[in-house]
Amino acid sequence: MKNQFSFYFVLAFVLCLSFSCKKENTSVSNAETTIPSAEAHPNLILTAQGVTDIRAQLGNIPIFDNTLKAVQEEIDAEIALGIETPIPVDYSGGYTHVRHKRNMIVLQKAGVLYQILDDEKYAKYVKDMLMEYEAMYKTLPLHPKTRSYARGKLFWQCLNDANWLVYVSQAYDCIYNYLSEEERNKLETNLFKPFADHISIDSPQFYQRVHNHSTWGNAAVGMIGLVMNDQELIDRALYGIKDLKLNTNEKDDDGGFLNKDGKAGFLANIEEPFSPDGYYNEGPYYQRYAMYPFLIFAEGLHNMKPELKIFEYKDGVLLKSIHALLNLSDADGDFFPLNDGQKGMSYYNDALVTAVDISYHFGTQDPGLLSIATEQNKVLLDDSGLAVALGIKNGKAKPFDKKSINLSDGPNGTQGGVAILRNEDIELVFKYAAQGSSHGHYDKLSYSLYEKGEEILQDYGLARFVNIEQKGGGNYLKENKTWAKQTIAHNTVTQNETSHFNAKYEIGSKHHSVLNYFSSENENVQVASAKESNAYPGTEMLRTMAIIKDEDFEKPYMLDIMKVTSDKANQYDFPYYFLGQVIQTNFDYKTPKTLNPLGTKNGYQHLFVEGTAKASSDNSKLSWLNKGKFYTLTSVTNTTDELLFTRIGANDPEFNLRREAAFMLRRKNAKNTIFVSAIESHGSYSPVTESAVNSNSSIAALKVVLDTEAYTAIQITNIKGNTKLFITANTNASKEVKHKVKINDKNYEWSGSYYFK
Repeated sequence: MKNQFSFYFVLAFVLCLSFSCKKENTSVSNAETTIPSAEAHPNLILTAQGVTDIRAQLGNIPIFDNTLKAVQEEIDAEIALGIETPIPVDYSGGYTHVRHKRNMIVLQKAGVLYQILDDEKYAKYVKDMLMEYEAMYKTLPLHPKTRSYARGKLFWQCLNDANWLVYVSQAYDCIYNYLSEEERNKLETNLFKPFADHISIDSPQFYQRVHNHSTWGNAAVGMIGLVMNDQELIDRALYGIKDLKLNTNEKDDDGGFLNKDGKAGFLANIEEPFSPDGYYNEGPYYQRYAMYPFLIFAEGLHNMKPELKIFEYKDGVLLKSIHALLNLSDADGDFFPLNDGQKGMSYYNDALVTAVDISYHFGTQDPGLLSIATEQNKVLLDDSGLAVALGIKNGKAKPFDKKSINLSDGPNGTQGGVAILRNEDIELVFKYAAQGSSHGHYDKLSYSLYEKGEEILQDYGLARFVNIEQKGGGNYLKENKTWAKQTIAHNTVTQNETSHFNAKYEIGSKHHSVLNYFSSENENVQVASAKESNAYPGTEMLRTMAIIKDEDFEKPYMLDIMKVTSDKANQYDFPYYFLGQVIQTNFDYKTPKTLNPLGTKNGYQHLFVEGTAKASSDNSKLSWLNKGKFYTLTSVTNTTDELLFTRIGANDPEFNLRREAAFMLRRKNAKNTIFVSAIESHGSYSPVTESAVNSNSSIAALKVVLDTEAYTAIQITNIKGNTKLFITANTNASKEVKHKVKINDKNYEWSGSYYFK
C-alpha cells in the first residue's frame, strides 16, 4: 500500500505542475512537427514535447498509467538494492552476464522515470551507475571467455555489449541535462566513445557486415552518436567503417562470412535482409530480435535527423516489416520457428511492444495494432506508447486480421518466400525461401501445420537453451548443426540420406526456391506451390500444398503433393514430425527389442528406429491424438515403400534434444516419383467425460489419377462415397491461363492455377 500511495502522490504532484489542464480529447503532437536541436534533451526516443504531452495525460490513459506504475515499482526496488557492476567473467546465463544485462534495462527505465516523474532520485541513480561503469571500463580488458568470434568487454561477445549501449544511450539522453559538462565529458571520453570504438573499429568482424549482430552494433554506435552529437559516429553507424581492410574468408561462430562486397552499416542492414514485403531473411525469431535496434535507432534518426526520412527508406520497409512479422505468428501469437528459432517466442516479447507502438505511431495508425497492444497489456513510456494508449482509450482498437499471405524473400523479393495458408483454425506454413543467412536451415519446401496455435506437424526449431548457462553457456549446441539444421529434421524430402546442398552454407546461400503459384482468393481452397532445382544436382522437387474446406469434412484438411524428378534412381525419405499418441494404423509394424540409430550422419545418427513396416495397400494411414484432438495422415503408397517410426534422441548423451516422434515414408530405387498425402483434423476426446467423438478418418481413398509434366490430379473420396478432384498446374500456372485436361475419358476445363470440384 505504501508504494501505491507513493506512486499516486507523485502522479498528482506532476499533474499539478502540468502547464495546462487535461482534456479527454487532447492529442499527441506529431513528431514530425517538432525537430529538437542537438542540444535539447531528451531528443532520442523520448522528446521534450513528448514528455509534456505525457505529463498532461497522466491519470487519464489506463494502459500507460499501469505500465508506468509497474516500472516505477520495479525500479524503486532496484534502487533499494543498490548498484552492482561486477567484473565480467560469465557466459550467457551466468551471474555477471545477467547482472550487466539487467543493469542496462534498469538504466533505461530509470532515465525514463526521471523525465516523466521529474524525480531527481532516478537521475542520480543513473548517473551513479554510469560513473561506476566509467571507472571500470577504462581499464577493462577483453572478456575472459574466448569462445566468441568477437569478444566484448562487459560481455563474452560484442553483440551483448552492443545491446548494453543501445539501452544505456537512452538513459544518457534522459539525464543529459542533469549532468554537468564536466561529468558528460568524463563519461563520453572514458566510457561511451571507447565503448563505441570497441564494438566497431576494434571488432570489424562483428560490425562490418549484414547480420542481426551488426544491426545491434550499428544502432548502438549511432544512438550514442546522436546523444553526443558526434557526426563521425552517426556516419559510421549508417554507412559502416570506411577504408577498412578485412579478411573476408573469416567465419563467425554462426557459420556466416564477412561481407566480400563491402556492404555494411545500418542502411545496408535494412536494404539487404528485408524483402519488399517486409520478410527478414533470417526468419521471424531473429527478426523479432533485430526489430528492437532497427526501430529504436530509426525513431532516434526520425527525431534528430528527419532529413534522412528513415521510415520511408526502401519504400517504408521497416514499418511494413512489423505487419509481416505479426503474420508470421500462430493463433497464440507465437512465432513460427523457421530457421533457427526458439519455440514459444511471441509478440508478447518486449521487442514486439516496441515494434507495435512505433509502427502505430509512425505508420498509418492501423487500429489492428491496438488490439495487439491491448493483448500485450503494456506500452512504451514514450511518445509512441502515449499514441497507442490514447488510441486504445478512445476505442479505436480493431482485431488484427491474420489471413493467408505470401511473403517474398530477398532484397528485391525474387529469392523465394514463405507462404502461410489459413482456413478457419488451420494454419500451414510453407517455406520456399532463400538460405536465411547463417541462421538458415537446409530444408527447402518444408512445412509445419497448426490448429488453434497447437502444432499438428512440427518444425523442430533450434537446438539451444538460450541463457541457460548449464547448457553450453546458453549458446548454440553442437546438435544445432548435427540435427536441427539438417534436412531430415524437417517435413520435406531427403535424398540418399544427404541434406540439401550437403548442408554447406557456401552452396545453400547461392540458391533459393521459386514460386510456382500462390492462390488465396477462394476462401475454401488456399494453395501454395513452389519448385526447388538446386538442393540436389540433377533432381527437381515441385511441392503443391492446399488447405481445403469441404462440406463433407468436419474441418479443413491439408492436401500435399510432392513431385520429384531426377536424372537417376535415388532413395527418398519423407518424414512427418507429428506430436501426440499413436491411435491406429492400417498396416502391421514390428518394434525392435533394441533401439538403433537410423543412420550415421546428416541428422540420421540422432533418430532411433522404433518401428518398421512395409506398406500393404495403396493408402497408408496413421491416426494420433494430441491435446484432445484426433488427426489422421493418409499417404499414397505402393507395396515396395518402407514405413518407419522414429524418435529423436540417438547419439545424444547430454540429452540436448527433445525426445519427439516421426513417421517416415522411405522409397528406394526411384527416379521420378510423387508423394501425396492428406492430413485431417477431426473429432475430440474429453478426459473428463471420457468420451471420444468422430475419432475416425473421413477419407476412404486418396488416389493419383494423373501425373504428367504439366498437370497432377488427385482424387479424394470420403467415407460417404463422395469424390472430389484437385488438379494443379505444374507449369504455366498463371491465373489467366486456360487449361484443358482429359482424365479417364472426361474433359476438365478451367482458368487459373488449379481446379477443385
